[in-house]
Amino acid sequence: MIVSNDLPLPQNTSNIAKMYIAKYQAAKTLRENFIPLFEECYEYALPQRESFYAEAIGQRRDDKIFDETAVVGVQEFASRLQQGLVPNFARWADFTSGSEVPPEQRDAVDNDLDEVTDYVFEVIQNSNFGQEIHESFLDLAVGTGVLHISEGNAINPVNFSAIPLPHVVLDVGPDDRIDHVYRERKVRANEINILYPKAIISDKLKTMAQTSPNSKCTVLEVVCRDYSKRNEEAHLFYAIEMQTGDVLVQEQYRGVGSNPYVPFRWSKCAGEIYGRGPLINALSAIKTTNLTIELILENAQMAISGIYQMEDDGVVNPDTINLVPGTVIPKAPNSRGLEPIRAAGSFDVANLVLSDMRLNIKRALYNDMLGNPDRTPATATEVAERMADLSRRIGSAFGRLQAELVQPVLQRVVYILKKQGRIELPTINGREVKVRSVSPLAQAQANEDITSVARFLELVQGRFGPEITNVLINSEETAAYLAKKFGVPDKLIRDLEERQQIVAAAQQYAQQQQMMQQGMMPDEQA
Repeated sequence: MIVSNDLPLPQNTSNIAKMYIAKYQAAKTLRENFIPLFEECYEYALPQRESFYAEAIGQRRDDKIFDETAVVGVQEFASRLQQGLVPNFARWADFTSGSEVPPEQRDAVDNDLDEVTDYVFEVIQNSNFGQEIHESFLDLAVGTGVLHISEGNAINPVNFSAIPLPHVVLDVGPDDRIDHVYRERKVRANEINILYPKAIISDKLKTMAQTSPNSKCTVLEVVCRDYSKRNEEAHLFYAIEMQTGDVLVQEQYRGVGSNPYVPFRWSKCAGEIYGRGPLINALSAIKTTNLTIELILENAQMAISGIYQMEDDGVVNPDTINLVPGTVIPKAPNSRGLEPIRAAGSFDVANLVLSDMRLNIKRALYNDMLGNPDRTPATATEVAERMADLSRRIGSAFGRLQAELVQPVLQRVVYILKKQGRIELPTINGREVKVRSVSPLAQAQANEDITSVARFLELVQGRFGPEITNVLINSEETAAYLAKKFGVPDKLIRDLEERQQIVAAAQQYAQQQQMMQQGMMPDEQA
């Protein structure tokens, strides 16, 4: 079901505005507990990201960074996760028939869904999904990413936008799932009608737009789950001007995929709203590495310029001494003048600390999988095994991302394309149509299943011979099973009816050949 109706605004909307502004302030207060932790991650690993605190545009935030391992590692983490979960110019999921589809109809349904899948991913690949999801994965390194998916135009049907974490406030419902997304936006008074074409603007805002059009208003967007609709997914959308308390827009979204916001988390602790990413786990090693480099630089500065002592004889003025070549420093007779002080000790132990800490940072960000590039290049088998190891290491996070990112993104894209009349597809609810991941990380798990089948066939054939193997194994079903595990498109595999026809034709042809060899044609036999 796809319904997106404008709800008639009640006569008194002040109570609605006050209620949601109060909920927003309460959820924002809870977020304040995480801000120091998030800010520390931004300062040490993501200095280019927008801060939670007020800062000037273009202000530098890299004064605490002395080692670039974490800064580069986060970029590699986002790129590696994108390549493993939602790679560019690739089909990283399939629409397949669900449990409610009768078994005899699944082959035909899968063939039709395969064509729809191709079209959906053609739309995604021609959109800005690849750029925006990488930005969201950078926030995911801290713990939580937010992706906004809106309806586009005839050329670009779907638009993606990565929302920075400081711009949104999240809240959970009774089922411990994120059901409220608050977004505070600064909008010029004369641009409210452009951003919200169906907005109902009060006289005060109209006067503000006419007298001072460049003055900015604070608009709170709220998308929340509508629990009054039983057995269906429904959401309410409000746009509230916070200074006047005016409800500009009130809409209702109904149907799977109607929510334009897709918040997703790496992992989370029980009872918490925001996720905790691998960057939080590596934060101690990152701070230790930066402190060690800072001490090394201070030690190097002392080694280069040195520390000196002198007798206070009234002749040498330390404020006028410049330690540059060719400088003549006067001293009193029989005084020692300037004397260098030997350093307390060597700082060579720092190399051992840095080596361990940098390795810990790379392991925490999953950037240690392909080994040292200066050594012998890894074979294809070794790369596949390491991808499988990566799949095992991020197994729990992969399952959460599958449920909170992959499926909601596809459901939202299908919702928009169905609303525009571009495709016809049943509801993606796991019963009529389900999403099957075929990304490289999912393929790594499938490779283990393929290896198990291959080892079993090899063992049976080697121990009992091909005759017993052919009796025991259904070759046709085994081949079809392996095709699914390899991610072969359904349109390349013949359905059950076609296979039965081919088998019947082959049997008839073999029977005719046998009769011809016996000198008995069908006409003669008749």
